[in-house]
Formats: sequence, C-alpha cells, structure tokens
Amino acid sequence: MYGERGVGSKSEVTSADRKQINDGLDKQLEQSSPSTSRAAGINGKDRSSSSSLLASAKDSRAASDTVPISKNSNASDVLPATRNLNDQGRWDTGGGHWRQGWDSGGGHWRQGYQNDRGAGLLPRRGCYPQRQNFGYGNRFQVGRHDERFVSELKLSKSEETLSRKCIAFQEPCEIACYSRVESGEVYFDDRSLRPFKRHITEDVGADLNEDFGSDSFGDFLACIRDKTVPLQNIHFVTFRNNLNKILATAYIRREPWEMGVHKRNGVVYLDVHTLPERPESDLDRRRCYVGYCFESLATEDPRRGDGEGIHHVNPNVEFCSVIKTTLGAHRILMGAEMDCCDSTNDGKRFYVELKTSRELNYRSEQRFEREKLLKIWIQSFLAGVPYIVIGFRDDAGRLVRTERLRTEDITERVKMKNYWQGGVCLAFADEVLCWLYGTVKEDEDYILRFARPFNRLELLQAQSCPDVITSHLELL
Repeated sequence: MYGERGVGSKSEVTSADRKQINDGLDKQLEQSSPSTSRAAGINGKDRSSSSSLLASAKDSRAASDTVPISKNSNASDVLPATRNLNDQGRWDTGGGHWRQGWDSGGGHWRQGYQNDRGAGLLPRRGCYPQRQNFGYGNRFQVGRHDERFVSELKLSKSEETLSRKCIAFQEPCEIACYSRVESGEVYFDDRSLRPFKRHITEDVGADLNEDFGSDSFGDFLACIRDKTVPLQNIHFVTFRNNLNKILATAYIRREPWEMGVHKRNGVVYLDVHTLPERPESDLDRRRCYVGYCFESLATEDPRRGDGEGIHHVNPNVEFCSVIKTTLGAHRILMGAEMDCCDSTNDGKRFYVELKTSRELNYRSEQRFEREKLLKIWIQSFLAGVPYIVIGFRDDAGRLVRTERLRTEDITERVKMKNYWQGGVCLAFADEVLCWLYGTVKEDEDYILRFARPFNRLELLQAQSCPDVITSHLELL
C-alpha cells in the first residue's frame, strides 16, 4: 500500500534524494516553535547540533534499504509530491487548478484547497459533494416522483404464469340499451340500431372516401337510472373501452393510457380519459372517416334507395348496449357501442362488429394477427358479439374485399402461431381489478395510469369527481 505512494519502498536513495531530504529537514527545523529551538540548542549551538543530527541521519539512511519516517513528521514536506491523475473529478482541466480540497482542520470540503497527494484509498470523511449526473440521468431513472402517487402494480408475472390461471367469465347479458340520434337527443330504446346488410360483398369497389370533408358516460348512467338497474352487488361500472385497455396491456406494452377511478357506495366508476395526442394529419382523419363510411355501407339505411351509394356519415349517431357480466370475482356493469345487428332464422337477434383494415400482405399479416386481431377479439368477446365483418381497403381507400369471422374462432387461429392467448388477457385483467378494488378507498378519486417505462400500473390521487358521476349519485 505504501509502496505505491513512495513511502517504504526498497529502492536505493540517490544523491538527489538525499539533498532533497536534507533541505526538507532544514526547513522543518527552521520553522519549529521558539520553545523547541531553545531546548534543542542554547548559546547559538542549535545550528551545529542540527548539522550533527543530519550527518548521523545520512549515515543511518545510507546503511539501510528503507526510509523510516517519524510519526510526527509530515510526509508531504519530506518526500516529493505525487499527483494522482485518476482523481479527475477534482481537477479543473479548463482552468488548470484544483477546484476542491479537504480541510483536515475543519473537517469539510472547501474551494481552492490544493492537494497534490491525490485521493486516499479509504472513503472521504464527513459530508462531501456527491458526483453530479453520473449514472443517474433520465436514462437510468427507475420512476418519476409524483406527489399524487398512491400505489402501483408491477407487471412482473410472465405469460406462462398467467396462462395457468383459469378465470371465469360470465356470458354477457344485455339488460338495457339507449340510442343517440342526429340532433343529439338520447332515447332509451334501439331506434339507432341499424341492421346488417348481408349483401355487403356486392359493394366491393365502393369509394370509402365519398363526402370526406356529448357526454357518452352521462348518457350511460342516465340509462341505468331510467331502467332502475340495481347497483348493490356491482363492483365496477364502466365503458367497454376501459376494459379493452386493461386486457390488451397483457401483451401490448407500448401504448399509454389512463382512466378515472371513483369509488362511491361500494361501486367503482371507471371514467374514460383521452390522452393528448399529436395533431391529426389529413391521412389520420381520412382513415377514421373510412371506418364510418364502411359502417354506413355495411348497414341498411331506410333513407338510402337501392343501388344508392353512401348517403351521409354522422358519427354522433350511436347505439349502446348496457351489459352485465362477471370477470373473476367481480360483477361488472358495462356500456358498449354496437355497430349493427343481424338475426337468425328463428328471429333471434345478435350483434355484429364492423372493422376496416388495409389489405394484408405477407409482411403486414403477422402484425395484424398479433395486435389488431387481439384488440378486435377483446372488444367483441367482452360484449358477447359473435361475429365480426372486416372490410379490407387499398391505399386509395376503395373496398377490396370483406371477411366474416366468428369471435370464438379467432383464438384458435392465433393459437397455432403462439401469438397470444385469450386466457392470459383475462387472468391479467383479474389481477388488475383485484388490486384496484382492494386499494381504492370510499369517496376518494384516483387516476389509473399506464405510462413509460411501461413496466407498471400507477394509481395517482385525483382532485375531484366528474360532475356526471356526482349528479348521477344525487339522482339515484
């Protein structure tokens, strides 16, 4: 240890070293206190006595291989200074001087204190400045500090672990419905529900770009009140969109989302939150419009004559079904918008989901089955929709072909390719709902968030409850 710093080495002392040692000892004797000087030499003989001491010291050092140093001597005054270039954090390369140093007397760091001996092998004493921005930048942060933080659910369970769980899911049962018309008025019936046009294949080649150029959650709660739906045994009241996000997060881990969480009278209301997105381009708006056009084209409209093209598109017109179901141990009351309906030969009505997609090729088919088909299956499965009709378009926006899928067949289609499992999505959602219902407190408001770095769900404290929920509770 000492050999690295020039103390106690076995190398021989040269004449230059002897001269430097002598000069150092002379300097130390000259700077000694008056009492020491008087004790060491009286009647002006201190100089001769120091010379004899130096002579004896020279002889003893020349005869030995090591250089012993007294405990009271200062090694920095005796030996040549060594500089540790590895301690670069204390050397100002720009100004050419030391910026910080350790004050051994005061026990703290001070500016401008020069120490040419380098850093010691042991940790520095007392409080000393931490290294700034060394391995602790944004890239290395574990999580953001948020004073609203309440709890978190780390997404640490693997797909294999979740696949071992068998989560019961009750077949969805419709208990009410409501319709919104073009004027914005809401009726608690199915007047806005359009029947599916079975001969949609005859419209292949139609231009889906033709004619391009309210509070839903409050309507959903109003329908619950109008039909006097009991809420005593319900755990969650939500739109299907919130459950879609939770189930899809089992596999899709790069899409942020959040929702409001409000517990009242033992019921947790999940409110839909829309995150700020980048400004929509003309292409984004056109793709959204294409979806509305296909819905209009694939349904029967009494105002449109035979052979007539797309009459008009009004996204405000919608039909919503109020559905009761159970996921695991939690009873859920869910609102779900339905595109259209069809009926069996014996007159039993069922719903049909309408979707659009760009025509597939060998490159895009894998992503379609991994992600988009997963979202389509979740949306249809939760609401008990048995059939999906997908309209495939080209880049120009023209309908190329249609494909009709059975919801229960989609999982078999991807099972052989090992893309995803529906049971894993249900098991993941059960974990989230159990944690969420057991964490939130009565009459308190939260925000459930899934954001970067996409490895956990965060529950944050919210400031208030939406007016639609407050007014709903007052009218019950």
